[in-house]
Amino acid sequence: MSLMSLSNPSQLLLRNSELLSAQTPLLINLPEDGFIDAYIELHAPKSIHCFNTNFIDYQALNLKYGNKIKTTFSSHYQVTIYHDLVIIAFPKSKAELNFTLAMIAHCIDEKTKILFVGEKKGGIQSVEKLTKSILLCCRKEDAARHCLLYVGLFQPEKLSTTFTLQDWFTQYQITVDGIELKIASLPGVFSQQKLDVGTELLLNNLTNNMSGKVLDFGCGTGVISCFIGKKFTNTELSLLDVSALALTSAQESLSLNGLTGQVFASNSLSDVNEQYQHVVSNPPFHQGIKTHYQASEDFLTGINKKLAPRGNIIIVANSFLRYQPIMQAHIGNTSIITKDKGFTIYHAQLLSR
Repeated sequence: MSLMSLSNPSQLLLRNSELLSAQTPLLINLPEDGFIDAYIELHAPKSIHCFNTNFIDYQALNLKYGNKIKTTFSSHYQVTIYHDLVIIAFPKSKAELNFTLAMIAHCIDEKTKILFVGEKKGGIQSVEKLTKSILLCCRKEDAARHCLLYVGLFQPEKLSTTFTLQDWFTQYQITVDGIELKIASLPGVFSQQKLDVGTELLLNNLTNNMSGKVLDFGCGTGVISCFIGKKFTNTELSLLDVSALALTSAQESLSLNGLTGQVFASNSLSDVNEQYQHVVSNPPFHQGIKTHYQASEDFLTGINKKLAPRGNIIIVANSFLRYQPIMQAHIGNTSIITKDKGFTIYHAQLLSR
C-alpha cells in the first residue's frame, strides 16, 4: 500500500509503529482510509475493535472488513473485554473528549496506552490541558503533516468504571411561538447549549398547518421535531442524522416532551425508505473541521423521490449558500419565505416527478 494514500493522521500514526503494538486495540472515530490494512500487516493484533459515532465511517468500515474486525456504531461504547491500546481521533468538539474517556474507563487500565491524533487546526494542542485531571500523563510524541500525536496513560482512580449516559446530557428549556420545550444534548451535538439562530428562524416561519408524515433531516438534538410534534399533533415524526450522539439526544428530547418518533441513522438519504408529506431541515454543511456542502446538496437533489405527491420541503440555510437553484431544478417552485440574521428560509413544493 502507498503510504501517501492514507490520511495525514494515519500517516503520523504509522510512522510511530512501535507505539501501535497491541493485542486488542480499540480505534475510536478513525475513518476507513487504509490504516487498518497497514496496521494488521505491521502488528497482526488478535482482534481490532472500531467504535464510530459517525454512520458514514461505520458503514465504510463494516463494508470493507465485515467480520474481520468488530465495528460498533453507537453513542457510547460497552464491552466486556480489555483493551491494551486505544487510538482516539481528536474530536471536533472538545467537550466530547472527556465523555469519550469516561465511556472507555470500564475496558482499560493503567497499562493501556492511549493515543490521541489529529490535525493542528482541529485544536489537538489542547489535549494535555483537557485531560490533566483524568490522565496520569499526556505528552506530545510526534508532529508531521500538520498533525500531532500525543500519548497518555490512564489514572483509574480519577474515573469511575461505571459509565452512566444520563449524566452526560445537557438539558435546556426554550419557548418558541408560545410552545415550551425541553431539549437534551450529548457532548459534540450541534446546538448543545442553546437554540441556534437559524433553527429558531425556521421554527418561527413554518407553514400554518402540518399533518401526515414529517421527516426531520439532520435532526441534531431533535428540536425541530419536538416543536412540530407539539404544535401539529396530527403528524408522524421521523428523525435522521449521521451522528449516533445526535440520534440519542433526539430520542431523549422526544421523551422529555412526551413525544414519539422514528429515529434512525442515514448517510444523507441512504436509509430513507418512505415518502413524506413534509420535510423540514437545518441541513448540516460541516463535516469534521472542513466546510462541506456535498451532503446537503445530495439531500436536496434526491429528496424529490422521498416526497409524497404535492409534498413540500422547508429548510433554513446560511444566506451565502446557493440552495434555491438546486431546489428549483430538482423539486419544484421554490420561494424565499424570509431572510434574517444571515439566514434564509426556502420552501419548495413538489408539483410533478
